[in-house]
Amino acid sequence: MTITEENRRTYGYPDLHRLMSLMSGDEKHGPAATSTLDALWVLYDRVLRVRPELVEDPERDRFLLSKGHGPMAYYAVLAAKGFVPVDWLPDFGSYDSPLGHHPDRVLVPGAEIGSGSLGHGLPIAVGTALGLRAQGLDEPRVWTLVGDAELDEGSNHEAIAFAGPAGLERLHTVVIDNASAAYARPGGIAARFEVAGWSAVTVDGRDHEALYAAYTAPHPGRPHVVVARVEPKYA
Repeated sequence: MTITEENRRTYGYPDLHRLMSLMSGDEKHGPAATSTLDALWVLYDRVLRVRPELVEDPERDRFLLSKGHGPMAYYAVLAAKGFVPVDWLPDFGSYDSPLGHHPDRVLVPGAEIGSGSLGHGLPIAVGTALGLRAQGLDEPRVWTLVGDAELDEGSNHEAIAFAGPAGLERLHTVVIDNASAAYARPGGIAARFEVAGWSAVTVDGRDHEALYAAYTAPHPGRPHVVVARVEPKYA
């Protein structure tokens, strides 16, 4: 089954659960995947300037999935938007499937990076934003999605500390907060970014309108983070 251009507009959020149900097998990291579903859908449906036919366009927005160890929601969204065939989903994680337990940018159309090793996505996003700036490409936005537990990795804090003073206005981060981080942060996750010069908003990660408003909030001269709170991972 391939989603056509005619029904793509109506192939909305409720069907994502059906698409995810097509993916079976071991090591699905179900809670990691479902925690990202709403945030990913609102990004791809209403915010990101990227379509299957524009995956090589220098002016496209870049989305980097750092939380790549639970990619089922990501694959479901890519299928719903026509980047990958729906027929690929049932083979998720099998030996010869392009849809691995971690996304592979060489095998998955639309994937900007290979990911899953915690702490890599945000530093790569910083480098991507710097590279676009150096090329004079001022329109593309760079988005990365990380998990709250990923912020235990020191590489993220180096990226956070650099991006604010560097004024990387085209850089955006979504933090999925499902209360799985090992270490608390004084003032919460948003405060960690704000002290480094970022614009920050905390919202209900299941509320599509709140997510959209947070994603599109103006933040002149500063990178922007949206902390999307969802149900605790082990509740």
